[in-house]
Amino acid sequence: MIEHDVLDAGLGDADDDDFDEAVEAADAQLPENRYLDRELSWLAFNRRVLELAEDPLVPTLERANFLAIFASNLDEFFMVRVAGLKRRIVTGLAVPTNVGRSAQDVLSDISAEAHRLQLRHAATWTDHVRPALAESGIEVVTWSEVSDDERERLSEYFQAQVFPVLMPLAVDPAHPFPYISGLSLNLAIRVRNARSGRQEFARLKVPPMLPRLVLVPRDGNTVRYLPLEDLIANHLGDLFPGMEVLDHHAFRLTRNEDVTIEEDETENLIQALEAELLRRRFGPPIRLEITDDMDDLTLDLLLSELDITEQEVYRLPGPLDLRGLFDLSRIDRPDLHYPPHVPKTAVAFQPTEGSSRADLFAAIRRSDVLVHHPYESFATSVQAFLEQAAKDPHVLAIKQTLYRTSGDSPIVQALIDAAESGKQVLALVEVKARFDEAANIVWARKLEKAGVHVVYGLVGLKTHCKLALVIREEDGVLRHYSHVGTGNYNPKTSRLYEDFGLFTVDNEVGRDLTRLFNELSGYAIEKKFKRLLVAPLHLRKGLIRQIDKERRNALAGKPARVRIKVNSMVDEQIIDALYRASLAGVPVEVWVRGICSLKPGVPGLSENITVRSILGRYLEHSRIFSFENDGNPQVYIGSADIMHRNLDRRVEALVRVTAPAQLHDLNALFDLAMSDGTSSWRLRDDGEWVRHSQDEDGKPLVDLQEKTMASVSRQRRARAVR
Repeated sequence: MIEHDVLDAGLGDADDDDFDEAVEAADAQLPENRYLDRELSWLAFNRRVLELAEDPLVPTLERANFLAIFASNLDEFFMVRVAGLKRRIVTGLAVPTNVGRSAQDVLSDISAEAHRLQLRHAATWTDHVRPALAESGIEVVTWSEVSDDERERLSEYFQAQVFPVLMPLAVDPAHPFPYISGLSLNLAIRVRNARSGRQEFARLKVPPMLPRLVLVPRDGNTVRYLPLEDLIANHLGDLFPGMEVLDHHAFRLTRNEDVTIEEDETENLIQALEAELLRRRFGPPIRLEITDDMDDLTLDLLLSELDITEQEVYRLPGPLDLRGLFDLSRIDRPDLHYPPHVPKTAVAFQPTEGSSRADLFAAIRRSDVLVHHPYESFATSVQAFLEQAAKDPHVLAIKQTLYRTSGDSPIVQALIDAAESGKQVLALVEVKARFDEAANIVWARKLEKAGVHVVYGLVGLKTHCKLALVIREEDGVLRHYSHVGTGNYNPKTSRLYEDFGLFTVDNEVGRDLTRLFNELSGYAIEKKFKRLLVAPLHLRKGLIRQIDKERRNALAGKPARVRIKVNSMVDEQIIDALYRASLAGVPVEVWVRGICSLKPGVPGLSENITVRSILGRYLEHSRIFSFENDGNPQVYIGSADIMHRNLDRRVEALVRVTAPAQLHDLNALFDLAMSDGTSSWRLRDDGEWVRHSQDEDGKPLVDLQEKTMASVSRQRRARAVR
């Protein structure tokens, strides 16, 4: 048990050095085995995604979509996390993980769990989702299951649309083994020369630009699809005339696709990044997926030529690369999808009587506005805010961060329109946003051509905060209209990601953002802010101080509680602060979507900590940090997760929410999420997540996202009645 007086000696007004020393002394008394492995916790998150695909109560096409999401998630996990572990092992830079295990041991743990999950994923498709689709009139068939007439028409499609773009590559003394690109689906083919009797090997890439699922022409109500690789495999004779096709098997390779750039040694970040993106295609292999019928001869050749180990081979039943099921999820069958939800315009931004369009600046002047996406519309709030600013003659300047945005972004267009109309426009484009680097480079250059001042942030840091600042002249005075969000300025993902955004004309926030933007376009972030908590210098310490204040309040018999909603909970210093608060009797509630290294419910450590996870039709993405503060709640929203990269290597910003009604709404959302009557996963102290989706009578528990949408709709109707 921690001796609380170690921390309490004068810390109410302690300076940073004294506080750090006291924290270190307290942490030394915590047990060593107090964290969950972050990599295995990520795999546990993806298992929760898979459980949604396994759930027969989830609409059938949504189950197919969750299978595709699982596959896409796992690809990225291997390309980034597993690749990073392997790179550190190879370079000799590997250090023990957060649970003290070697990187090599963790790789073995990952391999074992990933093998189990991929087999379970394949079985879910074969044994559950595919039959459920067939019962609903959507069949994914094999070549043996189509009739002669259907084969004839499929062959016509093959000759007209597929054959011309195929490129079979022979492997023999005159043709070296071809380069296999990451995530491509391939056929390994063995053929025999009819004249010499010699066996040869060939590789054929399944063209990624063609539909993965080919519609089978047929009369009737049932819709049938044939995987493209199956169609190709049954026409190999056309590709190898005069050769006997002996065997063929599908395989798929995953490569290291993480980007590493030494910014301090690179003058032109854009050029360096473009070069690195080209090198990404040639990263070392880290996973080989094969069909379970592949023979040893073919596998041995692949292992030898790709320089990959047997531990990195994943032998799977059924089709490879189930990301192709994203195509199925777009089928127009409303009965097999979640009921449609149309985002509502936030009450504060609804047009007044006699007006066809809302004046967002007037609405924000009346009071702070908190919007909740996708329940409340991004188009009629964030997008409309920037479009109105671009057209408004009283607006002098717009400053904005762009981390990820859509390909046809109206946000970027608004900035271009503003610049072309003579306004000062600053866009901080984060060109290092993983897997969006190429798109962001395109947008950066387009913005520059339009006259926007484009900057790329600070050396060594990703700019991840979601900020927009509009400077408007009103009666000879400049006013700051600010937006601080938890999600990206992306109209497309705003319909799928759950996020909050705060609009305010508060001078403190405006001055904070002005200083922050000046520092982002300059050299360093050093100052503290009034209503913001900003990483990398002040965010972690600010949160730890807030948590410790709750600990001291609990010891003094004052109201105390900590509530945190994040995507990931990994940072050991924050976790230890929560452990210390729990030991003092502070109720701690953590709502996490993905990774969680914190162990709840451990006797003598975390009995007062509860951890929940909610997954569903929308991706829970917002971050909320709530502290009871002796009855005067301090609540922040923003872009930061509780991870080392967010707190140490990114520019992040949290803004304090102050309006009583908004504090009530955020607290009510947390009440709903943590309620035993709400469907969720609950984390045990051994790292297992247990799903609770039905009550004792087998009835479904409350769906938080459905209930939130209904609540937003009621608010809109209530205003209409008034």
